Amino acid sequence: MRYLSPFVANDLEKKMVFLAGPRQCGKTTLAEGLLKAHKKGGRFFNWDRERDRKAILAEQWTDQDNLLIFDEIHKFRKWKTWVKGVYDTENKVHQILVTGSARLDVYRRGGDSLLGRYHLWRLHPFSLHEFPKSMSAEDAYSRLMVSGGFPEPFLGGDKRTGNRWRTSRIEAVLREDIRDLEAIQDLQSLSLLVELLRSRVGGPIVMSNLAADLQVAPLTVARWILALERMYVLFQVRPFTVNVARAIQKPPKIFFYDNGEVEGDEGARFENLVATHLLKKIHFLSDYTGDRYELFYIRDKEKREVDFAITRNRKLETLIETKLSDKTPSSALYHFAERLKPKEAIQIVANLDTSYSKGGLRVESVFESKWLRELSGGAAL
Repeated sequence: MRYLSPFVANDLEKKMVFLAGPRQCGKTTLAEGLLKAHKKGGRFFNWDRERDRKAILAEQWTDQDNLLIFDEIHKFRKWKTWVKGVYDTENKVHQILVTGSARLDVYRRGGDSLLGRYHLWRLHPFSLHEFPKSMSAEDAYSRLMVSGGFPEPFLGGDKRTGNRWRTSRIEAVLREDIRDLEAIQDLQSLSLLVELLRSRVGGPIVMSNLAADLQVAPLTVARWILALERMYVLFQVRPFTVNVARAIQKPPKIFFYDNGEVEGDEGARFENLVATHLLKKIHFLSDYTGDRYELFYIRDKEKREVDFAITRNRKLETLIETKLSDKTPSSALYHFAERLKPKEAIQIVANLDTSYSKGGLRVESVFESKWLRELSGGAAL
């Protein structure tokens, strides 16, 4: 069972559940596990299968099918209205789970016709928060750095096989998912954009520079990146600032959900690894508590920079710096910790034998950091 299984099962007793996350991160396996464990029985429908698609549109299930799972139904153009209608008429008879490889939290910005009808959970690949008991933390870390945390390459542990899987996955996302859900015609340039971004992980992304490389407009590049973000290929980390409007105008950083996508040195891969762990954690905390957790980075005019800043309901709580081997606390981390007064300031080091505290900062090994090893982060689970 994956880490979200008990939470999804519990929420299904109360409301409809939307389960979103990257393609091939384990959503279908989680859903099938819930169906197998469900005592009252149910039906699994996959929109990508023609037979299931016809059954969905004809609503071919019985009252004895207590749990209804609709996989990839977001590819149905009218899925929101359709799901609302099914829930409103049959929620006393059926539990409903909707899964998808694109963002399903589309109603959260207002005008929500499904308000109060569903809970959202976002599933992430394997991480140091979650890996098989048969595997050591050291082995898991090595696999995460090279192959990433998606189940097939992570559990397989073979780099060549993982590379072949990765090529197939990104091809499916670009040629099928984005084709079905986004109005993007130039898929060749979109694929080239992904290639360019692989070598720029962890650095500010200037849209005009990418636009020049691709010979398109900067607004087109920004729109493509948003599409890739909606498909859970990558995510943006924006600069932390009190003025939100200014933050939107400043260059974001780009990270990939799949650590195996990252091209570059070990430092870039480690920073991406930490970014994916932090995002997995704040998504869990947001979905569980209802609070708004967000991930930023900090940089000032003097070019002092801290890799990550975590806020809760727009209030800064944690600063995190990443280092491969540097055991000395970052001067920028000291500076921003003293100026911004977060609850905690942490430097996570990949190659560190013993964690320690100094001057109000915590220097932690990747294997001892609660931000990488504990999913709850202090939440009362």
